[in-house]
Amino acid sequence: MADLSVNIGELMMKNPVMTASGTFGYGEEFADFIDIARIGGIIVKGTTLHKREGNPYPRMAETPSGMLNAVGLQNKGVKYFVEHIYPRLKGVDTNILVNVSGSTIDEYVNTAEIINELDKIPAIELNISCPNVKQGGMSFGVSPQCASEVVKAVRAVYKKTLIVKLSPNVTDITEIARAAEGAGADSVSLINTLLGMAIDAEHRRPVLSTVTGGLSGPAVKPIALRMVWQVAKAVNIPVIGLGGIMDWKDAVEFMLAGASAVQIGTANFIDPTITTQVVDGMNNYLERHGCKSVKEIIGALEV
Repeated sequence: MADLSVNIGELMMKNPVMTASGTFGYGEEFADFIDIARIGGIIVKGTTLHKREGNPYPRMAETPSGMLNAVGLQNKGVKYFVEHIYPRLKGVDTNILVNVSGSTIDEYVNTAEIINELDKIPAIELNISCPNVKQGGMSFGVSPQCASEVVKAVRAVYKKTLIVKLSPNVTDITEIARAAEGAGADSVSLINTLLGMAIDAEHRRPVLSTVTGGLSGPAVKPIALRMVWQVAKAVNIPVIGLGGIMDWKDAVEFMLAGASAVQIGTANFIDPTITTQVVDGMNNYLERHGCKSVKEIIGALEV
């Protein structure tokens, strides 16, 4: 069996397969389907300083080769997570990461400070790119200066591995990646959803209550691959790739493009066992190609 272990900053993972925030709940929901200890990490749903109700329904829509969502970071707030969710996750034998979002820099900072005190949470993913919240979120992710400001502020209070999730809804994603790196990010993850919309022609209305939402699934994979490849060449910190990964082959392609780890998102809704399938498929690929370690394929694309 090949060595699948990878490091993201000081975060040590048994394999490079993680779950994307918002697609795997808190991990508990999938425990009946897979041994969640077999995957490298679980990124729990987006967490904010205060409780959020999310956007009005309808807030999800199926599209050709993908889906649109405008859930709007519905969650009960970081204090609820600390008091009610965290105690149940402490014993899980894999890395539990928290996706942190906010509408202001102070909200990001305060949430990160609280999570910094949780000894069984080794890293956070800073979501500066969610396109579903009308204030904050997207504005931080589309400007190098704003991205730098929020990352620097969180870096000052958060002492563990800091991953910054990047928006693809920008002109040059490498500029944002370099800004995050310069402000102290240990890693960047990309891509978050692309901004899209769906229309109900019969009723001449948008399908989503928010008109636009985040597009994910196989349709975004070529764009995600291209951006991961570009960013991996532009920064010196590890890149985590996501966007349309539906099987082990997709995951291997992201790693060849330069990703040190991957996240699986929309595919979890289709097949709740997909993460462990990807782990097994990646191992088989490495053995077939005579690789002793998964690190041998990171950035190994021949161009």
